[in-house]
Amino acid sequence: MDDLFTKKVRAAAAAGWWTLLIFYCVLLVQWLAYVLIMTRQPAGVLCIWGPGATWPEIRTLWLWAMVAFKLCIGMMLFVVIWLTLWARRLSRNKE
Repeated sequence: MDDLFTKKVRAAAAAGWWTLLIFYCVLLVQWLAYVLIMTRQPAGVLCIWGPGATWPEIRTLWLWAMVAFKLCIGMMLFVVIWLTLWARRLSRNKE
């Protein structure tokens, strides 16, 4: 295989790992915000969500959004692992 192609695959894998790290940091901040808001239940949040929103609805939607976000992270994790293993295989086959 071409050495340039191997470097590009390795760079894509490294970028993927950094992106996953950022996604997990965003998920951590989002979870902390969820815990703080759900324990205090400020009235301003109900105004932001709209006139018909209730706390059980907000809780349910927020948790489903976190589940969807985690599923996207999980799918990306498989792609990044595959890229990493592929980059290793390319560099081994080169020698």
